[in-house]
Amino acid sequence: MSITRIKLTNFTAFAALEQDFVSGINVLIGANGTGKTHLLKTLYAACAITVGEDRDKSFAQKLVGVFHPYEGRIGRLSRRKSMSVKTSIVVAEGAAKLSVSFSNHTQDPADATGTGQAAWKLEERTSAYIPVKEMLSHAPGFLATSLKRELSFEEVYTDIIKRAFLPKLSGAPDAARQRVLNALTKAIDGKVTSKGETFFLKNAQGELEFTLLAEGIRKLALVWLLIQNGTLLSGSVLFWDEPEANLNPLLMGELVQVILELQRLGVQVFLATHNHVLLKEFDLRKQKSDAIRYISLFRDKGDDVLARATDTYADIEPNPIGQALDGLYDREVQRSLGPAK
Repeated sequence: MSITRIKLTNFTAFAALEQDFVSGINVLIGANGTGKTHLLKTLYAACAITVGEDRDKSFAQKLVGVFHPYEGRIGRLSRRKSMSVKTSIVVAEGAAKLSVSFSNHTQDPADATGTGQAAWKLEERTSAYIPVKEMLSHAPGFLATSLKRELSFEEVYTDIIKRAFLPKLSGAPDAARQRVLNALTKAIDGKVTSKGETFFLKNAQGELEFTLLAEGIRKLALVWLLIQNGTLLSGSVLFWDEPEANLNPLLMGELVQVILELQRLGVQVFLATHNHVLLKEFDLRKQKSDAIRYISLFRDKGDDVLARATDTYADIEPNPIGQALDGLYDREVQRSLGPAK
């Protein structure tokens, strides 16, 4: 099963949004402030409460953890208006539905109203959220410190370190997993090892600690770990915020190939991007059997965030990434022609 739909009412930037998803790759694009990361975090929170220590949390509690609103007040996740507002979130996986509702006056997540949670937790939804900021180079001592101190970090950061620390699955990987691992090994030019809480990239140069690696390479190495330890297997969900961040454009093809292979392995993927090369690589590398949906988020004249979805790259509308490229091309042509006489 995979996440099939979300419905938001008066939640952060969204007045009203209903969006269907594919079981493969869902690509979110849009200008800054249109809610791409908020969608990723909301869907991740719904998955996270079905596995491990987060099973003891409510949907509302996990939302507060991943968004980290001021003083833990869940009501601060309501859309800002000059009046009282009622906020609701519904996440669906086929017939199964998880929902939560609260108002902008609600402070404690325990006071939010949730439905469908017991049934939702009957099935584990293993997931990983890779934030824009790479965290494995900061892993040594981070978890121990977070248990003793109040750190101003959203839970997505501690969660991804915990997943990276999971031990490797026993036995040899099957052919599908090995294919993805081979693609990643090629992209990062090595394999990941660890000593205690410190990660290294092992290649022909020896063992290089993550603090000496480019940040983009660290993120790809993280995916290698998540496949090795079974976090990303058939039926799991990957959330990746701006996978292109700090990555050499020449590696974008390898990155997209890895994401496509994960989808073919049975992993549902949600990612947010501002990168044209990433989008075009998906368009060029996609096979007929691959399921990719492009979801464009934009603000209307009333400043409400809306969404338009298409399964075809050429039909993305609006496409701010394409508009920016067109603008550059027009300026280049104008410069080449010289000033009008």
